[in-house]
Amino acid sequence: QVQLVESGGGLVQAGGSLRLSCAASGSIFSSNAMGWYRQAPGKQRVLVAQITRYGRTNYLDSVKGRFTISRDNARNTMSLQMNSLTPEDTAVYYCNKYPRVGLGPSDWGQGTQVTVSS
Repeated sequence: QVQLVESGGGLVQAGGSLRLSCAASGSIFSSNAMGWYRQAPGKQRVLVAQITRYGRTNYLDSVKGRFTISRDNARNTMSLQMNSLTPEDTAVYYCNKYPRVGLGPSDWGQGTQVTVSS
């Protein structure tokens, strides 16, 4: 059973900030790189940021310099600090292992909605 719980989303004005949190089961978190993904209405789910177990990170070009991913291996948690938000960041945000090869629909949590108003 998938144990991924995302939280921290909400409604924010353009230019604002949010911090998303992810709590994952140890079976998912402990040996995997992890990622934050997002899915906007009518669009495919895309990777926003990834972090290896050792803290190496990579970002979608459009969020570089604005978003920061981090993880706490001892607590099996991960965060995404999002600054300077724009309406284009509006989406449901999910966390999961990276890469997502082999993941089916039942392997995802509920996600957390981020809405950025102009």
